[in-house]
Amino acid sequence: MSTLLKIDVSSRGDRSISRKLSSLFLERWRQVHADGKVIERDIATTDLPFVEFPWITANLTKSSARTEEQESLLKLSDDLIAELQQADEYLIATPMYNYGIPAKLKAYVDHIVRAGLTFKMNADGSYAGLLSGKKATVIIASAGEYIPGAPAEGMDTLKPYLREILGYIGVTEVTFIQSGSTWKVDSGSEQADEHIAPLKAQVKLAASP
Repeated sequence: MSTLLKIDVSSRGDRSISRKLSSLFLERWRQVHADGKVIERDIATTDLPFVEFPWITANLTKSSARTEEQESLLKLSDDLIAELQQADEYLIATPMYNYGIPAKLKAYVDHIVRAGLTFKMNADGSYAGLLSGKKATVIIASAGEYIPGAPAEGMDTLKPYLREILGYIGVTEVTFIQSGSTWKVDSGSEQADEHIAPLKAQVKLAASP
């Protein structure tokens, strides 16, 4: 039985293009994984505190020596990592803000990149991800166009960052699907369903084995 971890980031609810596409992905994924399990994590509604000194101290303290307060500080991080460990496949649907990832998605990353749990240091000083053998699909919605060949392609820091951070924890099979020019939907010059129509085949293919 396959398990999918579906992570949505947008705070726009039903107006979100990335959520519409992730719902389409999920619909197809359920069709081809009749006995599959889905874990849904909504970053927009998850209380994700930024990683600060007390959290860092707790993380660096050996688990056997942590206080109850330190265990409490790490509880959410432990839960998020458990979701990643349980899943065989990840779906991340996110908007692009100012050419990069939203702050809440960065906070999520900081909670799940932990030594000994999602990556390890080798004897030679190199690093190895501990979540190998899994794959990820990243759906991105952006007001601008950042596809290969677009004038603003080089300003996109979201794809390179997520590719690197996913690879760092061991996930090297990553598919990116980009929905650019979402400003057309916001301005009313294009309907949401009309906007996502050209991407449907790509999304369904990514959701298939």
